[in-house]
Amino acid sequence: MAVARCGSIEIMPSLDLTRGSSGLTALVRALCDTRSVSGDERELADAVEDALRALPADRVVVTRLGNNIIARTNGAGARRVILAGHLDTVPVADNLPTREIEEGGETMIWGRGTVDMKAGLAVMMQVFADIVSASERPLHELTLVAYDNEEVASELNGLGHLVAEYPELLAGDFAVLGEPSAGGIEGGCNGTVRVHVMVPGVAAHSARAWMGVNAIHGAAEVLNRLRDYKPATICVDGLDYRESLNAVKIVGGIAGNVIPDACTVTVNYRFAPSMPAAQAIAFLRDFFSPYEVQVDDEADGARPGLDAPIAREFVDAVGAATGKGAVAKVGWTDVARFSVLGVPAVNFGPGDPTLAHHDQERVSVRQVIDCYAALHSWLTNAADFTR
Repeated sequence: MAVARCGSIEIMPSLDLTRGSSGLTALVRALCDTRSVSGDERELADAVEDALRALPADRVVVTRLGNNIIARTNGAGARRVILAGHLDTVPVADNLPTREIEEGGETMIWGRGTVDMKAGLAVMMQVFADIVSASERPLHELTLVAYDNEEVASELNGLGHLVAEYPELLAGDFAVLGEPSAGGIEGGCNGTVRVHVMVPGVAAHSARAWMGVNAIHGAAEVLNRLRDYKPATICVDGLDYRESLNAVKIVGGIAGNVIPDACTVTVNYRFAPSMPAAQAIAFLRDFFSPYEVQVDDEADGARPGLDAPIAREFVDAVGAATGKGAVAKVGWTDVARFSVLGVPAVNFGPGDPTLAHHDQERVSVRQVIDCYAALHSWLTNAADFTR
């Protein structure tokens, strides 16, 4: 499904939400084939907005804020479920337009964004459209959020802006983020902190090294502490989160004949969501004492919230449908932003997470359909949900 051209004008694929699950493959490809690298999501945001505004206006209120689209059902249901996914991708690497390929007896959709996370967004959009368009009123209220700039700096993240400026649009009882989880349920996420550990030295001519103190050599102590650290596995709400503490960059030295008077070791700490970022930072300052520690980036994790009744219902129903129980999310995702609002959230979407950002990014059509079926079934058949 390539982008069509009329003379020099590009004609973007339309987003058809009228075909139900039978249109999922085409929807995934249309989402992927519409330009949407981070910072350039306007055309895709336009297409998503148009598709959602075509839904019954008496049932759905669509709001656009920048390149963030929020569609909310307007009934009086007792509870609300949020379906969320980001519009953007990392830069294209000669892997668009999409195409269908066969691999191991399965049909795959190949191309940038298929895994991270246009397939998940397609599932969310189609489920929302089908439930809203059904003749009967939905069992409970739904909110669909499609947001920009997830793949770049945190301060640009569209969902982050919505949380900070328009939290009322994200009010709900449970959220499902369509990040790739291979069709399983990944609860919560680890927190992350990045720090610079500053190792001091004394400059000198390298021919008279004994007159200085080599800061790069001094960094060995920092590296030894990291090498000897034993990461813990911590159970939070029934899921096991493994820590990770690693050097990710070393900078030092100014010339080939100068003993370096400073060396910086950049360290990334991934920690269980039972610990806030402030506590993680305090741990790092103590761990690297007496070295100076400068904080470069921090983000709290998110507890899975699986003790909430609605979360248990989701795990029981969707886990039974997919044959996969809930596991801890490796890495940080925007479920943490819902956690800030007190909304329990999980990651659930098609696509192998190890293929995210890969030049050979591809997703199983069967997995897309299975995720749609499991989510749609839970949202429409969970009779106990409204009690």
